Amino acid sequence: MSRNETTLYALSTCSHCKSTKRLLSECNVEYDYIEVDDLEGEERKAILADIKKLNPRCSFPTIKINDIVIVGYKENQIKEALGIYNES
Repeated sequence: MSRNETTLYALSTCSHCKSTKRLLSECNVEYDYIEVDDLEGEERKAILADIKKLNPRCSFPTIKINDIVIVGYKENQIKEALGIYNES
């Protein structure tokens, strides 16, 4: 499988964010994971500005897989973006 550039923007207390993290791990995907609520000051402002460019509502989870942005826990869309297809 080719390497996907995957970044997950999340909140530490968000159940959908945790589900997304679990899905990516189960699919053996290497990804960057940023818990926005753990950041402070300028770092937090910069990350929030990045997220707003991808998702103007700035809701979580926001997942960027290569050039595809997925907002929310949408298992099928995430797998499709990763090139993983259901075997059923």
